[in-house]
Amino acid sequence: MSTIDFTIQAELRKDTGKGASRRLRRADKVPAILYGANKEAVSLTLDHNKVNNMADYEAFYSHILTLVVDGKKHQAILKDIQRHPYKPKLTHLDFQRVEKGQKLHTHVPLHFLNEDTAKGVKDEGGVVVHHVNDVEINVLPKDLPEYLEVDIAALELGQTLHLTDLKLPNGVELVELTKGEDHDQAVVSITAPRVEKEPEVEAEEVSAEVPTAKESEEDKKDEE
Repeated sequence: MSTIDFTIQAELRKDTGKGASRRLRRADKVPAILYGANKEAVSLTLDHNKVNNMADYEAFYSHILTLVVDGKKHQAILKDIQRHPYKPKLTHLDFQRVEKGQKLHTHVPLHFLNEDTAKGVKDEGGVVVHHVNDVEINVLPKDLPEYLEVDIAALELGQTLHLTDLKLPNGVELVELTKGEDHDQAVVSITAPRVEKEPEVEAEEVSAEVPTAKESEEDKKDEE
């Protein structure tokens, strides 16, 4: 589990609208909003560079964060992050309050273990194919995992692991599986490598298409 301190200093933001947001971004600030837990949503201002550095870590997206607003701490998870289309800039963040005893609805990444040494890869020459890289879960804040591990050591060529094959920590529920048996999605497979055949051209056909110097000279005489 991550040992990174995801504590974010925030200021209450009174000015809203596109113009105010542009002014914030020019000052290396980024607008954000904190909502949920049956409380009023509040607009915030964050230090862009500090938050951008945190966003480089995978755990930032599935960890319970601490927002310090005017000296008061709020537990929250990141629900959405917007980025500039081509600049390495964040443009807006959405945070949802975390309440003790109240289940969270969020996504967590999958970490695939033993890919290089899986039976279908090492012994049978297969290729690992990821069908999903994260899953949606329901979980109490105290049980929130940063990621789920998927061990494919025993997976053979032609086999697929599904959501029902995942080993879940206590208290973690997969949202897709609550929708019915037909939502048991494929997670990871080992398939045979695709081999592309190169077109074969026989030497006789090539020589027939390209005349020799002697043949070209004889053809020229015939034309004269």
